[in-house]
Amino acid sequence: MPEGNEIHRWAERHAAAFAGKAVRVDGPQGRFTDSEMLDGRKLVRVMAVGKHLGYDFGKDRILHVHLGLQGDFTEGSGPLPAVKGALRLRMWNAAAAKKPAAPGESKRHGWYSEDDGTGHIAPELVAWVELRGPMDCTVYTQEQWEKLLKRLGPDPLNGDAPDEFVAKVHKSKKPIGALLMDQAIAAGIGNIYRAELLFRARLSPFIAGKDVAEETLRAIWKDALPLMKAGMVDRRIVTTLPKDRPSGKGKVLKEEAHYVYRHHGKPCFVCGTKVMKKDMAGRNLYWCPTCQPE
Repeated sequence: MPEGNEIHRWAERHAAAFAGKAVRVDGPQGRFTDSEMLDGRKLVRVMAVGKHLGYDFGKDRILHVHLGLQGDFTEGSGPLPAVKGALRLRMWNAAAAKKPAAPGESKRHGWYSEDDGTGHIAPELVAWVELRGPMDCTVYTQEQWEKLLKRLGPDPLNGDAPDEFVAKVHKSKKPIGALLMDQAIAAGIGNIYRAELLFRARLSPFIAGKDVAEETLRAIWKDALPLMKAGMVDRRIVTTLPKDRPSGKGKVLKEEAHYVYRHHGKPCFVCGTKVMKKDMAGRNLYWCPTCQPE
């Protein structure tokens, strides 16, 4: 599932392409039935909170998108392409779509570890986007959007202070590894950042939230911001330090981008202990039992 870095990246790209302009919207296969509420209206702004996108077309016309596990965007310049696949929604700028296609006419972002951010169309040249496979793609009222925001915890990428995060964690007896996956605790942090932030803090994922030192929680929050911002440059999440990578400095190899995420059964880069895996909060948790002792 895309984490907060990717959602905020899409928000920035789509805002650069469409905000302040009249936008065409349709669901060419009948899979999005509210297009008439948005089609031809000016897109005021694009909002990102945690793993949620909100396209603000005015009062009670907020297009809510949650990509879920399967959702993804295709984007391009020039004329709209032929409809292919299970296309949920298209959004385009009519004037821009009449212009010749820019180099790299369309681009479907690949899985985060395969996408180094190169070859993408400049956001201001994007004429159209296509959405496939989202968990949700519906028009929200202002009340629905605000209700969603109240359910979500603070978001590092929105500049939120750590105070609310610290307070919520300290009220809970659940393990910190589970709390970091709870979007009501910290919006936007997902399975990759959970594993990597805990490792970088040398914190066991099994310690109860109430028992984690405040300075440790604040350090995790502070660490999350630059890591997630770096992940917005491209969709690749890199959390390892050059000194800890077996190959040393230079281009970050795919297998050296993370300390523990999906490294189960392999030696820890720091201490050599076998990285472990266990289900927690419905997802696989990865940790080093030596670097992150209970």
